[in-house]
Amino acid sequence: MRPVFRSVSVAATAIVLAASPALAAEPGAYPAKPVRWLLPVLPGGGGDLIARAVAPKLSDHWGQPVVIDNRPGGGGTLGMGLAAKMAPDGYTLVLGVSSFVTVAPAVYPRLSYDPLRDFTPVTLMLEAPLVIVTHPSLPVANVSQLIALARRRPDALSYATPGNGSAAHLATELFKSLSNTRILHVPYRGAPPAYLDLLGGQVTLYFGTIPSAMTHLKSGRLRALATTGARRSPALPGLPTVVESGLKDFVVNTWYGVLVPAGVAPAIIGRLHADITRVIRQPDLQERFASEGGEIVGNTPDQFGAFIARELETWRKVAGEARATID
Repeated sequence: MRPVFRSVSVAATAIVLAASPALAAEPGAYPAKPVRWLLPVLPGGGGDLIARAVAPKLSDHWGQPVVIDNRPGGGGTLGMGLAAKMAPDGYTLVLGVSSFVTVAPAVYPRLSYDPLRDFTPVTLMLEAPLVIVTHPSLPVANVSQLIALARRRPDALSYATPGNGSAAHLATELFKSLSNTRILHVPYRGAPPAYLDLLGGQVTLYFGTIPSAMTHLKSGRLRALATTGARRSPALPGLPTVVESGLKDFVVNTWYGVLVPAGVAPAIIGRLHADITRVIRQPDLQERFASEGGEIVGNTPDQFGAFIARELETWRKVAGEARATID
């Protein structure tokens, strides 16, 4: 069945802009008042820091405040449910993150929002790979050795996650499926306790974000085996990818994009896309995000919509095979 994404092509946007005198003749007509950026995440996390780096530059460009509104809870699902009900007037932006746009719908049987029906994509701002880290006591130095050990000792190794149904959980389940290995899942209530037990040797493996792992890697308390992106990370350029390490087709990224409630005028979508992509490609932001493992994307609304639909299909399949559900 074809997705019912409220997506807008660049060509269509150009036509609407040309046919809309108010927006075409007066580029400053939007925004004419402060813009709210709803973040379904806690302050201080990766998505929050990204939005807070972008928001002041958008505000300077527009001459209007961009007001950050954190609405965490339910692994991002509460904020997404609230955002889906906002007026489609272009004055509410929504931070879309992989964990609650494409992973949550795969593991929650009931959600108050549908990412395809209730939102219109604007652009995928950036992607960031995960990094596979192990306790130094594990006698492996790369992914090939990890797979070989896991195959020799089914269920003897364990992996930590921030919780059942989390992005790290499904990423590791996909790794197990593609590598034909059996590794025990140990869910925690968030990343900090997962790292604590990994550092203590109670679990042996973790798929973490690069910023969260970096301190432990530099101290030597954890060992990095590979990153999970399509290309090597600028933050860890000496570390191979999982694909380079021999596991074909394994590419997993966390990602951060901009959505709006479904029904926003195509002309406004076009303006948002043009301005947001211009801002995120500024050299200082590119340098900052690269140092933390991120790669700027800035694709079109249609491309972002197709990307989300593919991700949903992938994670629903993985969640079904892993029997990962959250009531």
